[in-house]
Amino acid sequence: MLIPGLVSVTFRQLTIEQIGELATECGLQAVEWGGDVHVPPGDFAAARRALDTGLKVAAYGSYYRAGVSDRADLAAILETAAELDAPLVRVWAGTAGSDECPDRAPVIEALQHAVEHADAMGTKIALEYHRNTLTDTLDSTVQLLDEVDGVVPYWQPRGGQDVFSAVHEVRTLEPVTAHVFSWGPGGYEDRLPLSARRDLWRPVLTELARDGIERNALLEFVLDDSPEQFREDAKTLLSYLKP
Repeated sequence: MLIPGLVSVTFRQLTIEQIGELATECGLQAVEWGGDVHVPPGDFAAARRALDTGLKVAAYGSYYRAGVSDRADLAAILETAAELDAPLVRVWAGTAGSDECPDRAPVIEALQHAVEHADAMGTKIALEYHRNTLTDTLDSTVQLLDEVDGVVPYWQPRGGQDVFSAVHEVRTLEPVTAHVFSWGPGGYEDRLPLSARRDLWRPVLTELARDGIERNALLEFVLDDSPEQFREDAKTLLSYLKP
């Protein structure tokens, strides 16, 4: 079962309340609340405002870089996630890609530390699937999941990614969350309407829903950061989720 929603940092310019109103208007059910703008670590008042929107909290999107960020920062992140009752805390696997990282051990150790502390707070650590980290390739991500007990993956497509490799990645990782957007070959600077990659998202979302486990499908990276385009993308996403 896929839960449609959005990543709040899609609209850093909007308030918590405006994010909630837009998501509700579009028929979305869940939000990953970002820790950089909307619900900063330690800001429990913002967390309560986020809860007041009535939307399901899919995750707390932190910018904690395992092996790089100060571990002291993790406590405030996990406390804020607990205030949100967030089932997942998204983190990043370092700051270097798998081919450039000279030593995986500090990232692995920091992630295991985070997993253990998150477990004590009733949440899970989830890995951003992203270039310039140890989750930049499928093979490195699979290796990291073996190296760190208890961590779970996110997934998102690369710019212009082919359908076969996308479905293969999703089938292999079984991610807890997919960040849903359409990019051309130019990546971040080449944003498209979600409908432009119907060929990709129909089979990817079908694969995500195949085993019946509840997962999040969260919109992000809207063309021109436009609320109007977001409304269209939300319609497209909901149409993809229909049987």
